[in-house]
Amino acid sequence: MVEVSPFKGITYNKGKIDKLDDVMSPPYDIISPEMQMELYNKSPHNFVRLILGKQNTEDDKQNNRYTRAKKQFDAWIKESILVESNKTVIFPYKIEYDVDNQSKTMSGFFVLLKLDPDYEQVKAHERTLSKPKADRLNLMQACKANLEPIQLLYIDKKDKIRKRIDETLNEPIISVKGYDGFTHKLWKLEDEDIRSMITRYLEDEILFIADGHHRYQTAINYANELKEKTGNANENAPFNYRMVILANMFDEGLSILPTHRFIKKSDVDIEDLVKKLERFFTVEEKTVKNKNYALIGKKIKTELETETEHKFAMYVKGKYYILALKDEKCMDELAGERSATWRTLDVSILHKIILEHLMGINQENLEDHVKYTRVDEEAIRFVDEGKYDMSFLMNATKIEELKAIADAGEHMPQKSTYFLPKMLSGLVMYKMDI
Repeated sequence: MVEVSPFKGITYNKGKIDKLDDVMSPPYDIISPEMQMELYNKSPHNFVRLILGKQNTEDDKQNNRYTRAKKQFDAWIKESILVESNKTVIFPYKIEYDVDNQSKTMSGFFVLLKLDPDYEQVKAHERTLSKPKADRLNLMQACKANLEPIQLLYIDKKDKIRKRIDETLNEPIISVKGYDGFTHKLWKLEDEDIRSMITRYLEDEILFIADGHHRYQTAINYANELKEKTGNANENAPFNYRMVILANMFDEGLSILPTHRFIKKSDVDIEDLVKKLERFFTVEEKTVKNKNYALIGKKIKTELETETEHKFAMYVKGKYYILALKDEKCMDELAGERSATWRTLDVSILHKIILEHLMGINQENLEDHVKYTRVDEEAIRFVDEGKYDMSFLMNATKIEELKAIADAGEHMPQKSTYFLPKMLSGLVMYKMDI
Protein backbone atom coordinates (compact mmCIF):
# COMPACT_ATOMS: atom_id res chain seq x y z
CA MET A 1 0.00 0.00 0.00
CA VAL A 2 1.24 3.50 -0.87
CA GLU A 3 1.27 5.74 2.20
CA VAL A 4 1.67 9.50 1.87
CA SER A 5 1.28 12.21 4.47
CA PRO A 6 1.50 15.98 4.90
CA PHE A 7 4.48 17.34 6.83
CA LYS A 8 6.01 20.40 8.41
CA GLY A 9 8.18 21.65 5.59
CA ILE A 10 11.08 24.06 5.91
CA THR A 11 11.24 26.97 3.48
CA TYR A 12 13.29 30.12 3.07
CA ASN A 13 12.04 33.08 5.14
CA LYS A 14 10.98 35.83 2.74
CA GLY A 15 11.42 38.32 5.57
CA LYS A 16 15.14 37.51 5.70
CA ILE A 17 15.91 37.00 1.99
CA ASP A 18 15.63 40.00 -0.34
CA LYS A 19 15.39 37.97 -3.55
CA LEU A 20 14.44 34.29 -3.35
CA ASP A 21 15.63 33.71 -6.92
CA ASP A 22 19.21 34.14 -5.69
CA VAL A 23 19.07 31.36 -3.08
CA MET A 24 17.55 28.62 -5.22
CA SER A 25 19.67 25.96 -6.90
CA PRO A 26 19.51 23.30 -9.61
CA PRO A 27 19.43 19.69 -8.38
CA TYR A 28 22.83 18.61 -7.09
CA ASP A 29 23.49 16.12 -9.89
CA ILE A 30 23.41 18.66 -12.71
CA ILE A 31 25.60 21.30 -11.05
CA SER A 32 28.92 21.73 -12.85
CA PRO A 33 31.97 23.22 -11.08
CA GLU A 34 31.39 26.45 -13.00
CA MET A 35 27.74 26.57 -11.96
CA GLN A 36 28.67 25.81 -8.36
CA MET A 37 30.92 28.89 -8.30
CA GLU A 38 28.18 31.05 -9.86
CA LEU A 39 25.70 29.92 -7.20
CA TYR A 40 28.17 30.60 -4.39
CA ASN A 41 28.65 34.11 -5.71
CA LYS A 42 24.92 34.75 -6.04
CA SER A 43 24.20 34.70 -2.33
CA PRO A 44 25.79 33.67 0.98
CA HIS A 45 22.54 31.75 1.54
CA ASN A 46 22.38 29.93 -1.79
CA PHE A 47 21.13 26.37 -1.37
CA VAL A 48 24.14 24.90 -3.19
CA ARG A 49 26.10 25.39 0.06
CA LEU A 50 23.96 22.62 1.56
CA ILE A 51 23.48 20.15 -1.28
CA LEU A 52 26.85 20.45 -3.04
CA GLY A 53 29.29 22.43 -0.95
CA LYS A 54 32.84 23.12 -2.07
CA GLN A 55 35.56 20.61 -1.29
CA ASN A 56 38.93 21.64 0.14
CA THR A 57 42.27 19.88 -0.12
CA GLU A 58 42.57 19.84 3.68
CA ASP A 59 39.16 18.19 4.22
CA ASP A 60 39.07 15.36 6.77
CA LYS A 61 36.46 13.41 8.73
CA GLN A 62 35.84 16.31 11.10
CA ASN A 63 35.71 19.08 8.51
CA ASN A 64 34.34 18.39 5.03
CA ARG A 65 31.53 19.40 2.68
CA TYR A 66 29.02 17.33 4.69
CA THR A 67 29.93 18.64 8.15
CA ARG A 68 29.95 22.17 6.75
CA ALA A 69 26.48 21.58 5.26
CA LYS A 70 25.17 20.51 8.68
CA LYS A 71 26.73 23.54 10.37
CA GLN A 72 25.24 25.85 7.72
CA PHE A 73 21.82 24.17 7.84
CA ASP A 74 21.60 24.38 11.62
CA ALA A 75 22.77 28.00 11.61
CA TRP A 76 20.22 29.05 8.99
CA ILE A 77 17.43 27.46 11.04
CA LYS A 78 18.66 29.12 14.24
CA GLU A 79 18.88 32.50 12.47
CA SER A 80 15.40 32.00 10.92
CA ILE A 81 16.84 32.13 7.42
CA LEU A 82 14.95 28.84 7.10
CA VAL A 83 11.62 28.42 8.87
CA GLU A 84 9.39 25.40 9.47
CA SER A 85 5.64 25.51 8.76
CA ASN A 86 3.41 25.65 11.84
CA LYS A 87 1.12 22.90 10.58
CA THR A 88 1.52 19.70 8.59
CA VAL A 89 0.64 20.55 5.01
CA ILE A 90 0.91 19.43 1.41
CA PHE A 91 2.87 21.77 -0.85
CA PRO A 92 1.34 22.07 -4.37
CA TYR A 93 3.99 22.93 -6.94
CA LYS A 94 3.84 24.21 -10.53
CA ILE A 95 6.55 24.89 -13.09
CA GLU A 96 5.80 27.12 -16.08
CA TYR A 97 8.27 26.70 -18.94
CA ASP A 98 8.83 26.64 -22.71
CA VAL A 99 10.22 23.72 -24.68
CA ASP A 100 10.29 23.18 -28.45
CA ASN A 101 8.38 26.45 -28.95
CA GLN A 102 5.57 25.28 -26.66
CA SER A 103 4.48 26.79 -23.35
CA LYS A 104 3.79 24.14 -20.71
CA THR A 105 2.89 23.90 -17.02
CA MET A 106 3.82 20.86 -14.95
CA SER A 107 1.82 20.28 -11.76
CA GLY A 108 2.79 18.24 -8.73
CA PHE A 109 2.87 18.35 -4.95
CA PHE A 110 5.32 17.77 -2.10
CA VAL A 111 4.39 15.07 0.46
CA LEU A 112 6.13 12.51 2.62
CA LEU A 113 6.13 9.00 1.15
CA LYS A 114 6.62 5.90 3.27
CA LEU A 115 9.61 3.97 1.95
CA ASP A 116 9.06 0.73 0.08
CA PRO A 117 12.37 -1.17 0.51
CA ASP A 118 11.24 -4.05 -1.69
CA TYR A 119 10.13 -1.78 -4.55
CA GLU A 120 6.70 -3.40 -4.69
CA GLN A 121 4.62 -0.21 -4.91
CA VAL A 122 7.48 2.09 -5.90
CA LYS A 123 8.99 1.04 -9.20
CA ALA A 124 12.47 1.96 -10.39
CA HIS A 125 13.53 1.89 -14.03
CA GLU A 126 17.25 2.54 -13.53
CA ARG A 127 20.01 0.89 -11.52
CA THR A 128 21.91 2.98 -9.03
CA LEU A 129 25.65 3.61 -8.90
CA SER A 130 27.84 3.40 -5.81
CA LYS A 131 29.48 6.84 -5.83
CA PRO A 132 26.30 8.98 -5.92
CA LYS A 133 24.68 6.81 -3.22
CA ALA A 134 27.67 7.18 -0.90
CA ASP A 135 27.71 10.95 -1.47
CA ARG A 136 24.00 11.43 -0.70
CA LEU A 137 24.18 9.08 2.30
CA ASN A 138 27.01 11.14 3.80
CA LEU A 139 24.91 14.29 3.42
CA MET A 140 21.81 12.69 4.95
CA GLN A 141 23.78 11.31 7.87
CA ALA A 142 25.22 14.74 8.59
CA CYS A 143 22.07 16.86 8.24
CA LYS A 144 19.43 14.26 9.20
CA ALA A 145 17.18 15.83 6.61
CA ASN A 146 15.77 15.50 3.10
CA LEU A 147 17.18 18.59 1.47
CA GLU A 148 15.97 17.79 -2.05
CA PRO A 149 12.86 15.95 -3.21
CA ILE A 150 12.57 12.85 -5.35
CA GLN A 151 10.11 13.00 -8.25
CA LEU A 152 7.69 10.10 -8.67
CA LEU A 153 4.82 9.58 -11.09
CA TYR A 154 1.37 8.19 -10.42
CA ILE A 155 -1.36 7.29 -12.92
CA ASP A 156 -4.42 9.54 -12.98
CA LYS A 157 -5.88 9.51 -16.49
CA LYS A 158 -8.75 11.83 -15.52
CA ASP A 159 -6.38 14.16 -13.67
CA LYS A 160 -8.64 14.16 -10.61
CA ILE A 161 -5.99 15.10 -8.05
CA ARG A 162 -4.65 18.11 -9.94
CA LYS A 163 -8.15 19.44 -10.61
CA ARG A 164 -9.07 19.19 -6.92
CA ILE A 165 -5.87 20.87 -5.83
CA ASP A 166 -6.22 23.66 -8.39
CA GLU A 167 -9.64 24.56 -7.01
CA THR A 168 -7.97 25.66 -3.75
CA LEU A 169 -5.04 27.66 -5.11
CA ASN A 170 -4.75 31.41 -4.66
CA GLU A 171 -1.50 33.36 -4.46
CA PRO A 172 1.59 31.14 -4.13
CA ILE A 173 3.77 31.44 -1.03
CA ILE A 174 6.82 31.33 -3.31
CA SER A 175 7.22 32.33 -6.96
CA VAL A 176 10.75 32.36 -8.33
CA LYS A 177 12.64 32.27 -11.59
CA GLY A 178 14.91 29.25 -11.58
CA TYR A 179 18.38 28.72 -13.02
CA ASP A 180 16.61 27.28 -16.05
CA GLY A 181 14.57 30.44 -16.70
CA PHE A 182 11.42 28.56 -15.70
CA THR A 183 8.90 29.97 -13.21
CA HIS A 184 8.53 27.81 -10.09
CA LYS A 185 5.50 28.35 -7.83
CA LEU A 186 4.73 26.81 -4.44
CA TRP A 187 1.60 26.80 -2.25
CA LYS A 188 0.55 25.40 1.12
CA LEU A 189 -2.53 23.16 1.21
CA GLU A 190 -4.25 22.61 4.57
CA ASP A 191 -7.65 21.40 3.29
CA GLU A 192 -8.31 18.11 5.13
CA ASP A 193 -10.84 16.83 2.59
CA ILE A 194 -8.44 17.15 -0.33
CA ARG A 195 -5.59 15.68 1.68
CA SER A 196 -7.79 12.67 2.54
CA MET A 197 -8.87 12.33 -1.09
CA ILE A 198 -5.21 12.27 -2.23
CA THR A 199 -4.29 9.70 0.43
CA ARG A 200 -7.19 7.41 -0.51
CA TYR A 201 -6.58 7.71 -4.25
CA LEU A 202 -2.91 6.79 -3.99
CA GLU A 203 -3.31 3.87 -1.55
CA ASP A 204 -3.70 1.23 -4.24
CA GLU A 205 -1.58 2.92 -6.91
CA ILE A 206 1.87 2.06 -8.21
CA LEU A 207 4.41 4.88 -8.23
CA PHE A 208 7.25 5.21 -10.71
CA ILE A 209 10.50 6.97 -9.90
CA ALA A 210 11.10 9.66 -12.51
CA ASP A 211 14.07 11.42 -10.98
CA GLY A 212 16.03 10.49 -7.86
CA HIS A 213 16.81 6.77 -7.99
CA HIS A 214 20.02 7.27 -6.00
CA ARG A 215 18.30 9.44 -3.38
CA TYR A 216 15.48 6.91 -2.94
CA GLN A 217 17.85 3.98 -2.41
CA THR A 218 19.95 6.17 -0.13
CA ALA A 219 16.85 6.84 2.00
CA ILE A 220 16.29 3.08 2.31
CA ASN A 221 19.94 2.52 3.27
CA TYR A 222 19.76 5.33 5.83
CA ALA A 223 16.56 3.91 7.37
CA ASN A 224 18.15 0.46 7.66
CA GLU A 225 21.23 1.98 9.27
CA LEU A 226 19.19 3.89 11.87
CA LYS A 227 17.00 0.88 12.69
CA GLU A 228 20.12 -1.10 13.49
CA LYS A 229 21.87 1.74 15.32
CA THR A 230 18.93 2.92 17.44
CA GLY A 231 16.88 -0.26 17.75
CA ASN A 232 13.83 1.77 16.71
CA ALA A 233 11.54 -0.71 14.94
CA ASN A 234 8.60 1.70 14.69
CA GLU A 235 7.38 1.53 11.09
CA ASN A 236 6.25 5.14 11.31
CA ALA A 237 9.58 6.50 12.52
CA PRO A 238 10.56 9.67 10.60
CA PHE A 239 13.46 7.95 8.84
CA ASN A 240 10.99 5.55 7.19
CA TYR A 241 9.59 8.41 5.13
CA ARG A 242 11.06 10.42 2.26
CA MET A 243 10.10 13.87 0.97
CA VAL A 244 8.93 13.53 -2.63
CA ILE A 245 7.16 15.39 -5.40
CA LEU A 246 4.31 13.42 -6.94
CA ALA A 247 3.13 14.22 -10.47
CA ASN A 248 0.64 12.63 -12.82
CA MET A 249 2.29 10.45 -15.46
CA PHE A 250 -0.23 11.84 -17.94
CA ASP A 251 0.41 15.48 -17.05
CA GLU A 252 0.65 17.34 -20.35
CA GLY A 253 3.31 19.55 -18.78
CA LEU A 254 5.74 16.64 -18.38
CA SER A 255 8.42 16.19 -21.06
CA ILE A 256 11.13 13.58 -21.57
CA LEU A 257 14.32 14.63 -23.32
CA PRO A 258 17.13 12.40 -24.59
CA THR A 259 20.28 12.00 -22.53
CA HIS A 260 23.37 11.87 -24.74
CA ARG A 261 26.50 9.90 -23.87
CA PHE A 262 30.06 11.22 -23.69
CA ILE A 263 32.80 8.62 -24.03
CA LYS A 264 36.26 8.96 -22.51
CA LYS A 265 38.33 6.11 -23.97
CA SER A 266 41.49 7.20 -25.75
CA ASP A 267 42.42 3.72 -27.02
CA VAL A 268 39.44 3.51 -29.42
CA ASP A 269 40.42 3.27 -33.09
CA ILE A 270 37.57 5.10 -34.85
CA GLU A 271 38.10 3.48 -38.25
CA ASP A 272 38.12 0.03 -36.67
CA LEU A 273 35.02 0.85 -34.61
CA VAL A 274 33.16 2.04 -37.72
CA LYS A 275 33.94 -1.26 -39.48
CA LYS A 276 32.57 -3.18 -36.49
CA LEU A 277 29.47 -0.97 -36.40
CA GLU A 278 28.70 -1.80 -40.03
CA ARG A 279 27.89 -5.36 -38.99
CA PHE A 280 24.89 -4.11 -37.00
CA PHE A 281 24.08 -0.67 -38.44
CA THR A 282 23.89 1.17 -41.69
CA VAL A 283 26.54 3.85 -41.30
CA GLU A 284 26.45 7.25 -42.98
CA GLU A 285 29.44 9.53 -42.49
CA LYS A 286 28.94 13.31 -42.28
CA THR A 287 31.63 15.99 -42.27
CA VAL A 288 31.27 19.08 -40.08
CA LYS A 289 32.25 22.24 -41.93
CA ASN A 290 31.76 24.91 -39.24
CA LYS A 291 31.83 25.47 -35.49
CA ASN A 292 28.18 26.49 -35.08
CA TYR A 293 27.45 23.78 -32.53
CA ALA A 294 23.83 24.77 -31.99
CA LEU A 295 23.17 24.46 -35.72
CA ILE A 296 25.01 21.14 -35.95
CA GLY A 297 23.01 19.82 -33.00
CA LYS A 298 19.75 20.89 -34.63
CA LYS A 299 20.77 19.19 -37.89
CA ILE A 300 21.66 15.94 -36.12
CA LYS A 301 18.39 16.03 -34.17
CA THR A 302 16.47 16.28 -37.46
CA GLU A 303 18.46 13.43 -38.98
CA LEU A 304 17.64 11.20 -36.00
CA GLU A 305 13.88 11.74 -36.23
CA THR A 306 12.12 8.43 -36.84
CA GLU A 307 8.93 6.59 -35.97
CA THR A 308 10.14 3.04 -36.44
CA GLU A 309 13.95 2.88 -36.63
CA HIS A 310 16.60 2.81 -33.91
CA LYS A 311 18.96 5.65 -34.81
CA PHE A 312 21.98 7.26 -33.17
CA ALA A 313 24.64 9.77 -34.07
CA MET A 314 28.25 9.04 -33.13
CA TYR A 315 30.19 12.30 -33.02
CA VAL A 316 33.99 12.44 -33.20
CA LYS A 317 36.09 15.55 -33.67
CA GLY A 318 35.11 17.23 -36.93
CA LYS A 319 32.58 14.66 -38.15
CA TYR A 320 29.79 12.33 -37.15
CA TYR A 321 28.15 9.07 -38.23
CA ILE A 322 24.43 8.41 -38.43
CA LEU A 323 23.79 4.84 -37.28
CA ALA A 324 20.55 2.96 -38.04
CA LEU A 325 20.07 -0.55 -36.66
CA LYS A 326 19.65 -3.12 -39.42
CA ASP A 327 17.74 -5.78 -37.50
CA GLU A 328 16.41 -5.95 -33.92
CA LYS A 329 17.02 -9.70 -33.89
CA CYS A 330 20.69 -9.17 -33.06
CA MET A 331 19.55 -8.10 -29.58
CA ASP A 332 17.96 -11.54 -29.08
CA GLU A 333 21.45 -13.02 -29.21
CA LEU A 334 23.19 -10.35 -27.15
CA ALA A 335 20.45 -9.88 -24.53
CA GLY A 336 18.24 -12.94 -24.81
CA GLU A 337 17.63 -13.01 -21.06
CA ARG A 338 15.91 -9.62 -21.22
CA SER A 339 12.29 -8.90 -22.12
CA ALA A 340 11.28 -7.94 -25.65
CA THR A 341 10.51 -4.41 -24.41
CA TRP A 342 14.00 -3.99 -22.94
CA ARG A 343 15.67 -5.38 -26.07
CA THR A 344 13.97 -2.82 -28.29
CA LEU A 345 14.78 0.30 -26.27
CA ASP A 346 17.16 2.68 -28.05
CA VAL A 347 19.19 3.09 -24.90
CA SER A 348 19.49 -0.70 -24.47
CA ILE A 349 20.64 -1.11 -28.06
CA LEU A 350 23.24 1.62 -27.64
CA HIS A 351 24.62 0.19 -24.41
CA LYS A 352 24.45 -3.51 -25.29
CA ILE A 353 25.71 -3.48 -28.86
CA ILE A 354 27.96 -0.43 -29.10
CA LEU A 355 29.26 0.28 -25.62
CA GLU A 356 29.45 -3.23 -24.21
CA HIS A 357 29.86 -5.58 -27.18
CA LEU A 358 32.02 -3.39 -29.42
CA MET A 359 33.80 -1.07 -26.97
CA GLY A 360 34.11 -3.13 -23.79
CA ILE A 361 32.27 -0.64 -21.60
CA ASN A 362 30.06 -2.56 -19.18
CA GLN A 363 28.31 -2.03 -15.84
CA GLU A 364 31.57 -2.49 -13.92
CA ASN A 365 33.55 0.25 -15.70
CA LEU A 366 30.69 2.46 -16.88
CA GLU A 367 31.42 5.26 -14.40
CA ASP A 368 35.02 5.46 -15.61
CA HIS A 369 34.18 5.92 -19.30
CA VAL A 370 30.70 7.43 -19.67
CA LYS A 371 29.29 10.85 -18.77
CA TYR A 372 26.01 12.44 -19.76
CA THR A 373 24.39 15.59 -21.13
CA ARG A 374 20.95 16.52 -22.40
CA VAL A 375 22.29 19.52 -24.34
CA ASP A 376 22.78 18.75 -28.04
CA GLU A 377 25.33 21.53 -28.42
CA GLU A 378 27.45 20.25 -25.49
CA ALA A 379 27.47 16.72 -26.92
CA ILE A 380 29.32 18.15 -29.94
CA ARG A 381 31.37 21.04 -28.55
CA PHE A 382 32.91 19.12 -25.64
CA VAL A 383 34.26 16.50 -28.06
CA ASP A 384 35.75 19.16 -30.34
CA GLU A 385 37.34 20.78 -27.28
CA GLY A 386 39.00 17.48 -26.37
CA LYS A 387 37.13 16.93 -23.10
CA TYR A 388 35.84 13.61 -24.43
CA ASP A 389 36.87 11.27 -27.24
CA MET A 390 33.41 10.89 -28.75
CA SER A 391 29.72 11.21 -27.99
CA PHE A 392 26.51 9.42 -28.91
CA LEU A 393 23.41 11.52 -29.52
CA MET A 394 20.08 9.75 -29.32
CA ASN A 395 16.30 10.05 -29.24
CA ALA A 396 14.26 10.28 -26.03
CA THR A 397 12.78 7.30 -24.19
CA LYS A 398 8.97 7.24 -24.33
CA ILE A 399 6.87 7.38 -21.15
CA GLU A 400 5.11 4.12 -22.03
CA GLU A 401 8.49 2.39 -22.35
CA LEU A 402 9.48 3.58 -18.88
CA LYS A 403 6.24 2.22 -17.42
CA ALA A 404 6.59 -1.14 -19.19
CA ILE A 405 10.17 -1.60 -17.94
CA ALA A 406 9.30 -0.63 -14.37
CA ASP A 407 6.20 -2.86 -14.37
CA ALA A 408 8.35 -5.80 -15.45
CA GLY A 409 10.80 -5.16 -12.62
CA GLU A 410 13.63 -4.50 -15.09
CA HIS A 411 16.10 -1.65 -15.23
CA MET A 412 17.07 0.52 -18.14
CA PRO A 413 20.73 1.43 -18.56
CA GLN A 414 21.94 4.36 -16.47
CA LYS A 415 20.51 7.82 -17.36
CA SER A 416 17.92 6.52 -19.80
CA THR A 417 15.51 9.36 -19.14
CA TYR A 418 15.78 13.08 -18.60
CA PHE A 419 12.54 14.55 -17.37
CA LEU A 420 11.76 18.18 -17.99
CA PRO A 421 11.17 20.37 -16.15
CA LYS A 422 13.72 19.61 -13.44
CA MET A 423 12.59 20.28 -9.90
CA LEU A 424 14.13 23.35 -8.27
CA SER A 425 16.18 22.74 -5.12
CA GLY A 426 15.66 25.01 -2.13
CA LEU A 427 11.87 25.29 -2.23
CA VAL A 428 11.05 22.84 0.58
CA MET A 429 13.12 20.76 3.02
CA TYR A 430 12.20 18.13 5.61
CA LYS A 431 14.17 17.75 8.82
CA MET A 432 13.72 14.39 10.52
CA ASP A 433 13.00 14.46 14.23
CA ILE A 434 15.29 11.65 15.29
